[in-house]
Amino acid sequence: MPHYFDRTSEAPSRPHQVDLVLADWRAELVSDRGVFSSGAVDPGTLELLRAGGRAPEDGSDLVDVGCGYGPIALTLAHRFPACTLWAVDINKRAVELTGANAQRLGLPNVRAVAPEAVPPEVRFAQIWSNPPIRVGKAALHDLLTTWLARLASGGEARLVVQRHLGSDSLAAWLRGEGYTVDRVGSKKGYRLLRVTR
Repeated sequence: MPHYFDRTSEAPSRPHQVDLVLADWRAELVSDRGVFSSGAVDPGTLELLRAGGRAPEDGSDLVDVGCGYGPIALTLAHRFPACTLWAVDINKRAVELTGANAQRLGLPNVRAVAPEAVPPEVRFAQIWSNPPIRVGKAALHDLLTTWLARLASGGEARLVVQRHLGSDSLAAWLRGEGYTVDRVGSKKGYRLLRVTR
């Protein structure tokens, strides 16, 4: 059975429109089968975007880890046009959709790429993610360790995780790895976590 965290999707392509509706922005996104939450913007993603966070400095690099078809990266690119938004996903179809959505919406500050295509010297003021919990604990920990290590000095990560899918145990693991983890929100079964060094 194919998963949204596979590199290539074997699901036949059937593009369709998904509406992203927030208080400060509304966008029509193109989604497709074989990517995360393809039929509608995930409720956890919506809660993460509604909660927001501190505004980054102009010129900062931000990254959306596991971008899917782009709701997080595109919203941040709209909110912070002077920042560069790296939208990364292991799923090739997801990267292509995010890039096409960014172009169609006139968001030139989005860089939709595979994870390995992000230059190694880039450090991130902010990491945003609705991480792929279902990829398995070992792979998830490796993913988070890899990207959190690329936080700039004073940087932070904003994560959303369903409570019943292990948000509290993930927070405890991150603390054990030496990170400070604050729960900045809890709504509709989702935990919003702020992670700093």
